[in-house]
Amino acid sequence: MFNGRTTLRASVVALAVAAMIAPACAAQADPTPQELQAQIDKGNQEVEHVVELYNKVNGDLDTTQAAITKLRADMAPLQATMATAQDNASALAVNAYKTGGNLGTLSLMLGATSTDTLTARVGTLQQISHSQQRDLAAYTAAKGALDTEQRRLDETLAAQSQQKTELETRRKKIEGDIARLDALQAKAEAAAAAAKVKTTTPPPATTPAKPPAVSGNAGKAVNYAWAQLGKKYVWGAAGPNTFDCSGLTMMAWKAAGVTLPHNAAQQWSKVRHISRSQLAPGDLVFYNGLGHVGIYIGNNQIIHAPNSRTVVKVAPVDIDTLYGYGRVA
Repeated sequence: MFNGRTTLRASVVALAVAAMIAPACAAQADPTPQELQAQIDKGNQEVEHVVELYNKVNGDLDTTQAAITKLRADMAPLQATMATAQDNASALAVNAYKTGGNLGTLSLMLGATSTDTLTARVGTLQQISHSQQRDLAAYTAAKGALDTEQRRLDETLAAQSQQKTELETRRKKIEGDIARLDALQAKAEAAAAAAKVKTTTPPPATTPAKPPAVSGNAGKAVNYAWAQLGKKYVWGAAGPNTFDCSGLTMMAWKAAGVTLPHNAAQQWSKVRHISRSQLAPGDLVFYNGLGHVGIYIGNNQIIHAPNSRTVVKVAPVDIDTLYGYGRVA
């Protein structure tokens, strides 16, 4: 289960891009294009981490809600059994009252015509009593266990819902930070053009005319990712028309029949870790402390959903700070 507010608040605090990008004082010189680009890159990395945290909370909520649904389904037959047991117990109590309790038992015994009949009648009474006792005991134990689990799941759901709400309330702040990054990007580009200085933005990758020929499930994943080129980045999205980074890789491998979580760190925990020399099309490439992920397509290139300032695109493998490489299947 997602570990609460400390991680959440640490990530949110880390998102304070405005403080990071603000000049120290009015007299300070304007940052160079290279400095602006570094600030922009840092801001996008912080945003990526918050987006992936948001995705994880959503996944945790789905899991908890599914568990609650299953628990309610499990409780239904138990409640039906208990209702039957209560009806039977009530009928026995009414009958005992009407017949005078032990007098009714005595009457039943005296009405027996033989030793065998007497034994059978007494056994029937005992069996009914023992059966009721077993039913009630089993219900009490099962109901207690299910009630305990229901309380645990309700508490988990409440905590996760609060975490999601806290993240969602940060959405305007995040979008505001991104807008400021966009303004800085424009300023950096204008400054670079005026000074004819190249910024540190990595050169765009040359997009091949067609997707690489890859067989098997890896080919299905690569082809899916290729078909999404040019689609807009939206945080928390997993298609069909918009994606974030882990949403793209999740859906690419879903097209190949493989289920991955919608979170880069959780995807890393599901894949087999490999070396750079082992990279093959379809493998996942992880970046920025597991804040970003893309799918390798060969020729030292990936397809990824970078950030809200751009679209799903082909990029060099070394587009960002590398974390590791993983093979899905």
